[in-house]
Amino acid sequence: MIIESLTKVLNGYGLISGFAVIGATMWLSYWLSAKFTRGRLHGSAIAILLGLVLSYVGGLYSGGQKGLVDIPLLSGIGILGGAMLRDFAIIATAFGVNPEELKRAGVSGVIALVFGVFVSFFAGAAVAFAFGYTDAVSLTTIGTGAVTYIVGPVTGAALGASSEVMALSIAAGLIKAMVVMVATPFVAPLIGLNNPRSAVIFGGLIGTSSGVAAGLAATDPKLVPYGCLTAAFYTALGCLLGPSLLYFMMRGLFG
Repeated sequence: MIIESLTKVLNGYGLISGFAVIGATMWLSYWLSAKFTRGRLHGSAIAILLGLVLSYVGGLYSGGQKGLVDIPLLSGIGILGGAMLRDFAIIATAFGVNPEELKRAGVSGVIALVFGVFVSFFAGAAVAFAFGYTDAVSLTTIGTGAVTYIVGPVTGAALGASSEVMALSIAAGLIKAMVVMVATPFVAPLIGLNNPRSAVIFGGLIGTSSGVAAGLAATDPKLVPYGCLTAAFYTALGCLLGPSLLYFMMRGLFG
């Protein structure tokens, strides 16, 4: 009886139950990070892994297409993971930026932004081509997935890519984000990633907001807003160029 009553309440307040599940997952992730890796593997990277595992388990359990969201008890996670709160979180990071520090990045930040999008795109498209994808739509979708896991599905939806190709684009972006999370603290001393200007350039080159945020948080939390600001522009630029310039480039090369 108690379990039924609790289930009824949680089903009726999906957003609250979603916050509870996310909060518990984050607490466990950061505990695992501190306990077993001494913070070297950031809690955000562990949280993404746990989220992917839970999504897979939820899909198997419900036989649906949306992972945990298909389970009524956890439907609130769909709101938390939606575009509105995602974009709100990305934009909110800009409020920690000192404009004077941002100006110092100047042209370097802009160059890093454009360079980062094109390098990631062509790297992803080259891997896709190596694995047998030769049509412009698939190459563009997977290539933009390597830009970020947000740009990939946005581009794929605009171009009419298959669900398989869109899934691959998301996977490419997730792998990139996790590598950035884990590797940033180790490479930061080697590349001088220790000041706002370098963080702005780093965010423009790498782009993935979640990866940059977690990686910089593990390096120096004060650098997070600067890296995330250009990473947000990176995502926007990728979404703009993906279905247009990048697609036409691929269509010109592969027909």
